[in-house]
Amino acid sequence: MTAYSYPLLIKQILATPLANTPDQEIVHADTKRYDYRTFARRVGQAAGALRSLGVGEGSVVAVLDWDSHRYLECFFAIPMIGATLHTVNIRLSPDQILYTINHAEDDVILCHVDFLPLLLEISERIERPWRLVILSDDGVFPEVESSEGEYEALLQQCEPEQEFPDFDENIRATLFYTTGTTGDPKGVSYSQRQLVLHTMAVAAGLGPVPGGGLNRSDVYMPITPLFHVHGWGIPYVATLMGLKQVYPGRYDPARLLGLIEKHGVTFSHCVPTILAMLLNAPEVAQTDLSNWKVIIGGSALSEGLARQALEHGVDVHAAYGMSETCPFLTVADMMATRDPQTPLSARIATGKPAPFVQIRVVDGDMNDAPRDGRTTGEIVARAPWLTQGYLKNEAGTEALWQGGWLHTGDVGFIDETGTLRISDRVKDVIKTGGEWVSSLELENLASTVEGVSEAAAIGVPDTKWGERPMLIVTCCDETEKTYDRLRMAFDVAVDQGAISKWAIPDRIEFTDSLPRTSVGKLDKKALRARFI
Repeated sequence: MTAYSYPLLIKQILATPLANTPDQEIVHADTKRYDYRTFARRVGQAAGALRSLGVGEGSVVAVLDWDSHRYLECFFAIPMIGATLHTVNIRLSPDQILYTINHAEDDVILCHVDFLPLLLEISERIERPWRLVILSDDGVFPEVESSEGEYEALLQQCEPEQEFPDFDENIRATLFYTTGTTGDPKGVSYSQRQLVLHTMAVAAGLGPVPGGGLNRSDVYMPITPLFHVHGWGIPYVATLMGLKQVYPGRYDPARLLGLIEKHGVTFSHCVPTILAMLLNAPEVAQTDLSNWKVIIGGSALSEGLARQALEHGVDVHAAYGMSETCPFLTVADMMATRDPQTPLSARIATGKPAPFVQIRVVDGDMNDAPRDGRTTGEIVARAPWLTQGYLKNEAGTEALWQGGWLHTGDVGFIDETGTLRISDRVKDVIKTGGEWVSSLELENLASTVEGVSEAAAIGVPDTKWGERPMLIVTCCDETEKTYDRLRMAFDVAVDQGAISKWAIPDRIEFTDSLPRTSVGKLDKKALRARFI
């Protein structure tokens, strides 16, 4: 009767670094730096400030901020008092942001001064009573009549909360919204138990890699916005491990490269677009990236980008997951790539499952595809941290979990070694004359061609074949030369048996830039609208 039933709660993540590495630093873009003891005290003060505003178990607190020490404090303070952290995607349109605020039923909104004009523009259409707290980097902020005050001032008025309560580990901890090609954004949520299990699994999966992975000696800086699947969950992992953490604020290439150099950043994660932006920035020539390890997700890591990263000394690997999976499912085999003779394809492969993750590739009847490295099907998954459904969306939830497995919407195959490789999104597969052509395969091939910066492949309607492949390219050379190189590359690939002759794009179009979604993925819906 007196035994303690240890619940898996966010507060337990914070207890570990306080015991093991209390003197380690957390830095915000060189405007704020403190140790873990101070971090814990500020988390306690933030909890006290939120309680003074009526926040408690069941409340929802929204955050609109750049990546900062404040955001990390909210990752802990809000769920540690039983409330839900709503990480607002600041890249959505004003109407979409309004929808998420109303749908989430936010009680308090913490808003950086840069986003106040946006919030005030939609404020009269927020459907329930809410309270505003202003966030500022320098203490300068406008007077807003409805504001409860500025975050830093509110913290200084509160004694830190010392003891955080226990409650059901299945209580909702986080909520954010994911956008698709149609319909309103969908609310994805995670419990405290799920976040703790995801944290431990990622640490266990990335930790035991000699000279790689993520370990206690690393300096961590996210380059994935913290609103996107809670920064892929890695801030929780970095805190559990007691790492030095650097939060960059705005994503400016010169600033990011400067922080990497100054603080000796060794581990980051981002989408391919951000990595390409950094590798093509003028400042990269003066920046030593030879100790930098980067996990790429959100979109496929192309062979061309991976080779460019390696040329700069970056230890780059692909990983795979989605908003509905917290997000980690698989990561490229980091042990295999310690051997310099390992082919580049091992780094860009979707990889092998993280601890506790089950992955299957199935046909339409949920039958397993053979693990032969060729036979494709939809990727379905199970893990103890996958979202249990979309908020207030029963139909979407049932479709997501049809047959008791989470349906990713991605097409791929598994080889004899158990390595998963994605060949496309279900909705992006190009179906031509009864054959399936992988848009990712075409994009990857194009990425290796001199002069190509980025490439996107889509299917366009064809009266004879149903669809035919089309390639849209941005380039850093003369378009005519790049066009000829692309045509030659596709012909060589056919001769070598790498692709089928019907996979050669009928059209190659050039554009100044490729459209992106709010989380940095290629927006193929926009491309289809423009080119079809």
